[in-house]
Amino acid sequence: MNRHTQAAVLCLLGVSLLHAGATDLSLRYVKAGLRPLLLVAGVVLVVAAVATVWYERRGPASDAHHEPRVSWLLLLPVLALILIAPPALGSYSAMRTGTALQRPPAYAPLPSGDPVRLGVVDYASRAAYDEGRTLRDRRVRITGFVALDRAGTPYLVRMALNCCAADAQPVKIGLAGRVPPVLQPDSWLEVTGTYTPKRTRDPVGGGPIPYIDITSAEPVRAPADPYDESWNN
Repeated sequence: MNRHTQAAVLCLLGVSLLHAGATDLSLRYVKAGLRPLLLVAGVVLVVAAVATVWYERRGPASDAHHEPRVSWLLLLPVLALILIAPPALGSYSAMRTGTALQRPPAYAPLPSGDPVRLGVVDYASRAAYDEGRTLRDRRVRITGFVALDRAGTPYLVRMALNCCAADAQPVKIGLAGRVPPVLQPDSWLEVTGTYTPKRTRDPVGGGPIPYIDITSAEPVRAPADPYDESWNN
């Protein structure tokens, strides 16, 4: 790999990062707040590619210098970004990992109007650690993907992020009440319902899994950002 080829690979990698950072593709890898860093990294790589070409042309003429063949490995992340758009983590990962639900330091008042839209993490933490005090007499609307345990018990799940998909962990809500008779794992569902004190323990890790008493449910398309980042905001 000579200098011009190196510059081409750097430029291609930089453009790929710029594309990922400017579109929802980046949400398959990192949290939304890291988009600016991806864009900056892409710009740096493109500038480095241009500087490499400029330096090579301005420098004294010399025999072509070849770098080790391992340099071609730089093409792997480029091909991964261009050719492979990995699906978001789903029910397979969720049911093999214990719930990551954590007790928040405080609970913000719910906005007025019913049903109030809540994230899986927000509802689950209020139901599990606040005994549903802020949820009583309120109807809530929650969106997540379906996961089934070995016994066929359905859960509404969202994978929570700290930084990137590599550290994603599930938060689970059990479904009670008017549960749809047929549920497919990894299908997305929007449920409307009310708080119920029913809860169970996650067989993986023993964490709390609260339930929601469903009054209505309908399938929806997967959101542009499939992960829940609210727990570390």
